[in-house]
Order: sequence, then structure tokens, then C-alpha cells
Amino acid sequence: MLPLTAAGHRLLNPNKSCIRILLGLFFALVIFYFFAIPSSNPHLHSIHQQIEDAQTSRIPIPPSHLLDSSAHPIGNCSGYATTTYLENVRDRFDLGESFQYAQREIRIHRQDIRRKSITKLDEDLFEQPFFVFDSQNPQAITKCMRPLDVTVSKSPFPREANASHLLIGISTTFERLMDPHIKPIREWAHWLTYNGTSNGAGLILRLVDATSEEIVETERMMKTTGIDAKVSAADGKLTMAERYLSLLPTLYNDESRDARKWLAMVDDDTFFPCMNALLDQLDDFDPEQDLYIGNLSEDVGSIERHGSQAFGGAGVFFSMSLAAKIAALYPICATQEEVAESDSGWGAQGDILLRKCIYGHTEARLSMLRGLYQLDIRGDASGFYEAGLKPLSLHHFKGGVWHQAPVYFGTRIMHLCGEDCYLQRFRTKDNFIISNGYSIAQYPKGIDFNLHQIERSFDSMTEYMGWNFDFMLGPQRMPLKETGRKSSWELKNSEFQTHGSLRQTYIRRKDDPRWVGPDRRAMHDRDGVLELVWLP
Repeated sequence: MLPLTAAGHRLLNPNKSCIRILLGLFFALVIFYFFAIPSSNPHLHSIHQQIEDAQTSRIPIPPSHLLDSSAHPIGNCSGYATTTYLENVRDRFDLGESFQYAQREIRIHRQDIRRKSITKLDEDLFEQPFFVFDSQNPQAITKCMRPLDVTVSKSPFPREANASHLLIGISTTFERLMDPHIKPIREWAHWLTYNGTSNGAGLILRLVDATSEEIVETERMMKTTGIDAKVSAADGKLTMAERYLSLLPTLYNDESRDARKWLAMVDDDTFFPCMNALLDQLDDFDPEQDLYIGNLSEDVGSIERHGSQAFGGAGVFFSMSLAAKIAALYPICATQEEVAESDSGWGAQGDILLRKCIYGHTEARLSMLRGLYQLDIRGDASGFYEAGLKPLSLHHFKGGVWHQAPVYFGTRIMHLCGEDCYLQRFRTKDNFIISNGYSIAQYPKGIDFNLHQIERSFDSMTEYMGWNFDFMLGPQRMPLKETGRKSSWELKNSEFQTHGSLRQTYIRRKDDPRWVGPDRRAMHDRDGVLELVWLP
């Protein structure tokens, strides 16, 4: 290779030692600048954390015959209840100096059976009383119960989903994308990828008033996590309703249209836990017809305010023929008059603007897909998640004015035993009910209520009339909080282990105001940790 020259004179001669040293120092400084000096970008930590979270899910699950029992001794708590481990649990979850702890391994048996809402097991889940770990006198657990055997259906794994016929649109902001409390990218990776590779679904992502730098950074994140996405800026001068409606023409005009059957519009906090089941349900519809597919809100107060329509947080799906009509109608459906008429008192609503366009100019009407959940509920949502349902979509689970649920950690169990396992219930002889991926609830006075009715633990955002949720969720049984009849450990983390098992960590706080008796006395004097280790 010839050295660089100018006007016949050599400018840089790598053979000269001083030049080589200077070049080395220059490149070292460049590397130091980019990797060693903390960035002032407030979004950088969130970017790295979301990518790391998504990559953490990329753990291959070995077949059961590869599980090394010698390296993972079954039934002796090895690796799960050492003093060091319990101290880490205490610090990680900010527990008291002493806390109750129990752990149980569960061995999965997949069989050709249907998914049951609840499976009754003729065996205790835990030995009582619980072991107490005391930081002042730390001791390890030396013996655990033998593994509990459970039978589950042979439902599809997330890796089996082929979503290539689906193109999805989301409109949000770069700030929400980077918000460490929202972290939507890691959740999108669950239903758009497997093991860092796209499952075939396409994503059209529009960021309101995004800069070119933000678009480039977002595209990099999408690529790193395996999401097949096209990112562009949306005009912040448009109302939210206009931006929402404009997503459909954008989806329809995408160059991948000929390879798709369905177009979908969702919110940035919409979550599809069971992609295989969703695709199977869509296959029941004829994509050659004009179809507008979605679901109503669970709260009749929301329906009364906003109308009978597909509520977008649950997910709205369109056939190509209907999308073509709406794309052509957009100029007359997005006038200022139409936007003003879509204001239900909470500002112009995209769901209303879309419904008005479809109902006013086509013969298509809403086709309901019952497994899609808008979840217009607030407060304690345990009644919904502990009902043994198999939802096709979830929404409003980020907290704030709505409810909070650990859907990202909860759905990891699917990679081990199939989609049916998520939120599947197992009732044990000692009056525990596992709602897999959400909670472990104990009923110390027995289970003498109808388990096929949802516990109305949650509240309505609108005026509660006593029957707000009955049409969509069925009449609900009375809540058990503050009765002394129930306490619950809720999922806070789930991690794959080296040899393919999955450890779920459920936490119960001693001062949780729900778990008190009628006399207002707390049911527990210590925090509690229950861990389930699912074996393939």
C-alpha cells in the first residue's frame, strides 16, 4: 500500500516511529472518548438497558434430555438458596432485614390435552411454616421439596410463529421510546422477534417531530433487537387523532403490501402475548372481504362516552380491501370538521375518527375478536390476570392512572412450555393458586368461591354503576382484599438458568394494605419471597 502524498511529497510515512506513536495515541483517544467518557445523552442508559433486556431473552432452551442433572441437582436448592443468593434477593428487591422464603421446582410434562382454566393438583405447593432468612444470623436452606409435576398442553412456542402476513403501525414519541419506566422496545421484541431474529411481521414506527439523529438511533435499536422496522417522523402539528388515522394509508402504501394479508394499528403499550394464537384467530376471517376487526372496551362507561368501536389499545386489524378504501378516503375523513366531531370530551380521539370514516363511507362494521383486551381498568388488576384467561392482547399495564402488570417477565414461561402456560392456573392441596407469570395467591381460609368468575379487584375509570364490566368480563365475584381470606406474592422477575430452567421470583410486602384482616391487622409480619423453578 502506497503512503499518502501531495505534490510529490510524502505527508504521512507510517514507517517513521514518531508518526506511528502519534497515530496510536490519536486512535486511543477516539476510543476513550466514545467508550470511557460518560455520555451526557439522558437517553443512553435507557437505550442500552432496553437492548440488554431484549438480548437477555435470547437464551436457547435445551430439550429436557440435555438438562444436566449433575450440574443442576434437583431437590436440594443448589444455587437458589445459598446465604449469598438470599442476601442478593434482599438487596435487589429492597426487602426487610428478615423475610420469609420458599422455593419449589416444577417439572413440566407437555401432553396432547386442552388448556384448562385451572388445573387441580393433589399435592402441597410449599412446606409450612416458611423458612425465615435473618440478615443478623444468615443461614442457607439445605433441603427443598422434590419437584412438583404438572401437565400442560402441547401449545406452540413463540419461536414457531410466522407473522409474515402482518404489518403493524405504531405512532409514539422518541421520549416515550426512551423512557426507562415504559421500555416498549423490549416488549415489542417479544411479539415481533425470536432470539434476535424477526418473526416476519413488519413494523411501521412513526415518531412525532423526531430529529434525523433520533430516527437513526431508533433504527439502530430496532435492528439490534431483530425487529423489522421502518422509522420515520410524524408531523406534530397534526392532532393525535389525525396522526392515528394517517397510519392506515401509510401501512397500505408500504412496499411490502403484496406480501401481507392484514394491517394493524396499535398503541405503544399494546402487548401481544400469544402471537401463534393471534394468527390462528385471524385465519378464521376472510382477508378478501372488507374487514375491521377489534374489540370494545371492557367498561361500558368508556363505550358510552366514546362509542361502539374498536378500541385501539387492544389492537385494530384491517383487510387490504378496506385499507385501500380508507387510504383513498383520508382527505375527506380527516377534515377539521371531522376531527372536531371526534372529540368525546377527552380531546379528538383517533378511534372515533377511524370509526366515523369506516361507518360513514363503507358497509364494513366492527367484527369483534374477544381475546383482544383494551383493559380500561385501574388499580389492582389481579382479578383479571388471575382468572385463567388466555389473552390475545393486553393494554394499559404500565401503571400511572391505569394498572401495572409484569407482562414482559410473565411471558418468558412460554419459551419453556408453550403459549398456553402464560396465566394458566394451578391449584394445590394447601390452598395456593399459581397464576403462571403473574402471582401466587394463598387462601388461608380455603377456596369456597367460584373460580370461574373474575374477582372484581379493579376499579372503573368512569362512574361505577355496579355492572360496568359485566358484558365483556361476565359478572364478577366480590374482591377478597382486606378480608384475611387472601394474600398474594406478585411476579417481579424471571430469569433463564444456565441449563434451561426458568426461575420466577414472586414478592409479597408485609405492609401491603390489601392483605389485612377485617380488624385491619396485617396478615404477615415480614416480607415474603416465593420462587418457582420451572424445569423443561
